[in-house]
Amino acid sequence: MRAATAVIGLLILLFVPPSAACAGPFSNWTAVVVAGDYHAHSGGPTEAFDNARRDVAKALVELGFERDSVRQFSVRPGRYPADAPGQADTRTLHEALRAGTQSAKAGCLFYISSHGGPEGAILGKEMLRPHLLAAILDDACPNRPSVVVISACFSGVFIPPLQKSDRLILTAARADRASFGCGESDKYPYFDACFLASVPDAHDFAALGARVQTCVARKENETGAEPASEPQVWIGAALRPLLPLYAFDRSASRTP
Repeated sequence: MRAATAVIGLLILLFVPPSAACAGPFSNWTAVVVAGDYHAHSGGPTEAFDNARRDVAKALVELGFERDSVRQFSVRPGRYPADAPGQADTRTLHEALRAGTQSAKAGCLFYISSHGGPEGAILGKEMLRPHLLAAILDDACPNRPSVVVISACFSGVFIPPLQKSDRLILTAARADRASFGCGESDKYPYFDACFLASVPDAHDFAALGARVQTCVARKENETGAEPASEPQVWIGAALRPLLPLYAFDRSASRTP
């Protein structure tokens, strides 16, 4: 069954128009990248989440996503005029995903960097709960491959509600563990730092997830952060054999 699925995927690539085939596997995807908070664990301000939001968006473009299809959102959008992020709230994110999928129909990526708890991830004054995010993605991105990245404490709680056969999920921690690097002076949370550091050598999102796990474990060991957060990688059965078709494309030139 897996072999048949992979063959079908290859046939699809063979019969798409040449211009589309040359564009790269993520050129017709929509992506939403979110900074869900601006408070450090101390309660003071931090730029860590917005730094991650900005630089993850840039990294996605370098991996083959079209610049205009990568939308950024912040809980303090007015602070970042150069990036011009939208206001981060559940309704706006839902609308952005739905609008993006009208023109970029091949796949979806959702990435949030924030604080989290057993109930979900902080999104400004709201709590983005796992079942709500699942409903948003099911509505905006049905029947297409999706990548979901949750960088927050206890973010493993998102995996069961988000599981779909065509979905890949990366989380910064197990469902019962905190993640690290959200201090006032941190440039990025540990998970986001490792995501960005692992991008240059990763072949696809599955390989990237494995590299991030190794990087986070090493960073936590070096800094004495414990207990280990243990980032999670979950890959749906239908998507797994197709991952070779979604290799990162670093060769295509991007519109400035």
